[in-house]
Amino acid sequence: MQEKARIMDDKAIDRALTRISHEIIERNKGVDDLVLVGIKTRGVPLAGRLASKICKIEGTEIPVGILDITLYRDDLSTLSEKPIVNKTEIPFEITGKKVVLVDDVIYTGRTARAALDALSDLGRARLIQLAVLIDRGHRELPIRPDYVGKNVPTSRDEVIKVKLEEVDGENCVVILKK
Repeated sequence: MQEKARIMDDKAIDRALTRISHEIIERNKGVDDLVLVGIKTRGVPLAGRLASKICKIEGTEIPVGILDITLYRDDLSTLSEKPIVNKTEIPFEITGKKVVLVDDVIYTGRTARAALDALSDLGRARLIQLAVLIDRGHRELPIRPDYVGKNVPTSRDEVIKVKLEEVDGENCVVILKK
């Protein structure tokens, strides 16, 4: 794949996460009973960054969990004969909590649906919200994020690649052409 455009740099990502942090606090009227759950892989560092920003604003640490949705995917059989299952690490109770699911990109909505299924197996949250860095459209399910860093209209032959320092060694968002 070939890079078509670089649509966010380090500063743009940081600004988007700062805005999302403020929106989360405002919509939830503070941070009481708030937890963040990052969807593996890049949702995890994004959730950590949001928790850090919210802590700086509110002075309260927000619990962060890691959610692996591998076994909940509806395309599991097409991924691999032996898919790699990572560990879900949510060291807190989600029952009665306001859960903000965090992911890097929303596309068809199938990842978010799988995450909702995985969360429901862990408890009954008071409410679940979805925060994404990029919304690229093309939804196949009736799922819409509550918080969006940037809307990026794309064609189906384009791919959005979010690169994060914690995973990829750099911070940027690029559009790739197939």
